[in-house]
Amino acid sequence: MRLLIISDAWAPQVNGVVTSLQALIVELRALGHQVEVLSPQGFRCVPCPTYGEIPLAWNLWRVGPAIEAFAPDCVHLATEGPLGWAARRWLVRHGLAFSSAVHTRFPEYLTARCAWLGLGVGYACLRLFHRRSRAVLVSTERLRAGLAERGLKRLVLWRKGVDTRLFAPRQGHAEPVRAIFLYVGRIAPEKNLQAFLDLQLPGEKWVVGDGPQRQALQQACPEVKFFGYQHGEALADFYRRASVLVFPSRTDTYGLVMLEAQACGTPVAAFAVPGPLDVVVPGVTGVLGEDLQQACLAALELDRRRCAEEAGRQSWRASAAEFLASQPLLSGAPASTRLPAGAMRSC
Repeated sequence: MRLLIISDAWAPQVNGVVTSLQALIVELRALGHQVEVLSPQGFRCVPCPTYGEIPLAWNLWRVGPAIEAFAPDCVHLATEGPLGWAARRWLVRHGLAFSSAVHTRFPEYLTARCAWLGLGVGYACLRLFHRRSRAVLVSTERLRAGLAERGLKRLVLWRKGVDTRLFAPRQGHAEPVRAIFLYVGRIAPEKNLQAFLDLQLPGEKWVVGDGPQRQALQQACPEVKFFGYQHGEALADFYRRASVLVFPSRTDTYGLVMLEAQACGTPVAAFAVPGPLDVVVPGVTGVLGEDLQQACLAALELDRRRCAEEAGRQSWRASAAEFLASQPLLSGAPASTRLPAGAMRSC
């Protein structure tokens, strides 16, 4: 099957959306499917206001011809950015079916940067974007229930996975002499990183990632070690060297870094909010609570071996199977019925 994924988030960006899509594509191709990504890399872009490392495509008239050129059987809109909106408009105009996904709490992120807009505006945009989608993919049951309350329809569960070949404990890996509390992710207002930096903890605080707040926070907290973005084996090694992964965000829909850390045997400390509640097994892979400092200290006592065993049960192959089962063909038929050759051009 020929699948086209349209995403405003793509390499060299480093975030959960990009990581999830890249892992999905590896599995889909291993299953014999042809997958193409329509991303900002093929367009002229301007920096996103307040978040310059995110490129926003503007020559959007090229989206329709790009879809036609690939002649896909299925189209998936991964993000609600300029490319996603342009593709949605073109597909709706031609009466073609598509799926979409909610990867982030877009209304909450929008409100964090533009408080005057309010959550209502963000959710109105979210409903409009996904209204014509045949399947709106979400990562957890809790998120599905929350979005249903906000008026979104046709919500389908698509659980994420973890690369257990990369993210795994290392035999004979020595425990750190001092406790290391690690944060991995974007350094941006919605991630609530200040809540981690303000904690009074023994040992060291490490931050892996980058974003618009890095320079200011690095200057304000000289005792904290900032390492920038890390990838692959280097990232896995940071997880293994850490005593606890601290996840201070209150707005994430999932938090893939938590699953990666757990698979390496590193427990998580986080607030008891959606995201951590869906990823952490309390007392086994992490500790949740409103007192983040106490959660960090309690997580130090958890069994790293049990943590890794529990997290290692979720594979990307199973995640890819769920994704495929949700995909409608452009004609609107179930994906189990392959679109006839040339149907794209005859629509």
